Amino acid sequence: MKRILPTMCCAMMLQLAAPAQAFTLPNGVQVKAVDDLVFEVVPRSSGTLDDFWCGASEYARRVLGAGWRDTIYVYRGRGISETTGKRSAVQFTLSREKAPDLPPERGVIKLGLKAGDSMSVQMARGHCNQRAVRP
Repeated sequence: MKRILPTMCCAMMLQLAAPAQAFTLPNGVQVKAVDDLVFEVVPRSSGTLDDFWCGASEYARRVLGAGWRDTIYVYRGRGISETTGKRSAVQFTLSREKAPDLPPERGVIKLGLKAGDSMSVQMARGHCNQRAVRP
């Protein structure tokens, strides 16, 4: 028993110090931490705007504990995933300081996937469960 206790304590401390674990949505979209402030959304295929923003909002709320009014920023637009090597991933951050500083365009709402684009967690959550309208 004396040997087991220190081992269990070390294991628990390592788990608490580990970065946020991978998060997978029911549709197979994965979200993984790149570092302490940046996470990336990796869809099953090339991914849609809805896949990326939904993944970012769910990870921000469920894993990072963000509030509905917190802002999610695109840190890096579409590119190769740093965590999986897949071809299509977008990196996000909740940190305004870490977000790319791009000059604002007047009169244009930026809801895309380019570095510096942003929206609230609540607005991004609106991209979840979107179904294509078929004629």
